Amino acid sequence: MGDQAASRTHLPHRPVFDVPIDVLPQSGAASECLDDDGRLKRTGTVWTASAHIITAVIGSGVLSLAWATAQLGWVAGPTVMVLFSLVTYYTSTLLATCYRSGHPVTGKRSYTYMDAVRSNLGGFHVKFCGWVQYLNLFGTAIGYTIASAISMMAIKRSNCFHESGGKNPCHINSNPYMIAFGIVEIIISQIPDFDQLSWLSIVAAVMSFIYSSIGLGLGIAKVAETGKIRGSLTGISIGIVTPTQKIWGSLQALGDIAFAYSYSLILIEIQDTVRSPPSESKTMKKASMISVAVTTIFYMLCGCMGYAAFGDLSPGNLLTGFGFYNPFWLLDIANAAIVIHLVGAYQVYCQPLFAFLEKRAAERFPDCEFITKEIKIPIPGFHPYNLNLFRLVWRTLFVITTTIISMLLPFFNDVVGLLGALGFWPLTVYFPVEMYIRQTNIPKWSTRWLCLQILSIACLIITIAAAAGSIAGVVLDLKSYKPFSTSY
Repeated sequence: MGDQAASRTHLPHRPVFDVPIDVLPQSGAASECLDDDGRLKRTGTVWTASAHIITAVIGSGVLSLAWATAQLGWVAGPTVMVLFSLVTYYTSTLLATCYRSGHPVTGKRSYTYMDAVRSNLGGFHVKFCGWVQYLNLFGTAIGYTIASAISMMAIKRSNCFHESGGKNPCHINSNPYMIAFGIVEIIISQIPDFDQLSWLSIVAAVMSFIYSSIGLGLGIAKVAETGKIRGSLTGISIGIVTPTQKIWGSLQALGDIAFAYSYSLILIEIQDTVRSPPSESKTMKKASMISVAVTTIFYMLCGCMGYAAFGDLSPGNLLTGFGFYNPFWLLDIANAAIVIHLVGAYQVYCQPLFAFLEKRAAERFPDCEFITKEIKIPIPGFHPYNLNLFRLVWRTLFVITTTIISMLLPFFNDVVGLLGALGFWPLTVYFPVEMYIRQTNIPKWSTRWLCLQILSIACLIITIAAAAGSIAGVVLDLKSYKPFSTSY
């Protein structure tokens, strides 16, 4: 996620929302500087696309997979991870095929997920897709704000535990850390376009490998220290939890694993940064295969080694749940890496939402200078920065809003899980399947059509079950809820 920004700065900046899709040339009028749609040459590669996907997929959720594996056990846990990796990879290849409508190489481009749905399905599907996608992106921004604050507090608490020898409970209020994260995001969110984020995505992808590797290494060390592999074939035992808790926990675990792989809601936006030839769909399929394979290996290792280390007592987060206390400096490095990763992941998820609203505003008020005017700010030693006042104000308000909601509802991870549950089936499975059927003219009731529909229905059932588990988690959290006063 090489650097695309450098290759574009010698040309005047042109925002992604400045020209309505319908009036752009799609007839192959490419030149040395422009693509066939009249926009600046896209410079993304398999590796930048893979970095974008890895940044989006390997979130700090990887650290909860030990808990998820503990709910399901040694048989179902790894099996579910492999199954969802296969489903995610397969549906992402279907979606990549739908980037261009009509013809996979020369057809009209879709710049966003909604554009792809509009070109292939149209009608009510477009509004439904928009609501689900952008609600998910908004919820993810809130979840990342909370997760980053928890990791920052974990650094403070691990040092506090170390200094007091474990005698001080070291309770810390989360609000200052959420505000600090929000301030950083306000600054970084002024990066104009998604295709200028490649450097940030590469840094974030590296960070995800660092903290995942540390979590994995600590799990292996714990197993070596105790000399035994904990856990059971069926997961957490009845007795430690009630039968009802076992059911809800299993459903939540199913949801956690399913949504840990989901990146379809930003796949088209990532694909729109990729250069051609070769065709964008070919590059994106290869990037999906690389990134899903890498994330699956990490997920399996972290989930299984964490479960092997702690068994039924696996914490919700390997690095902030204080299953490990030492070496405290290594835990600090891991949690710092999580924070840096989440800074980048927040942007990867929010840029499509930013671009959507800015494009709509520019189309609706084309003569409003506040929305369309770019002010060049000279930066010594660099190319001038194009300041857009509307972008500055609205993106700042967006980050402030997500930060305030995070402070108000610090258990919002469960709500994000619910949003993810509601978004998994339509965005990862239903729309890719339906668009692919329409794009390739698969006959109704043919064997392939039936197989695709069975896949879609099976994933819908899993989504409903996971949503039920998330709702149960929210209900439990509300019982001990105090706004703006949560400490860890």
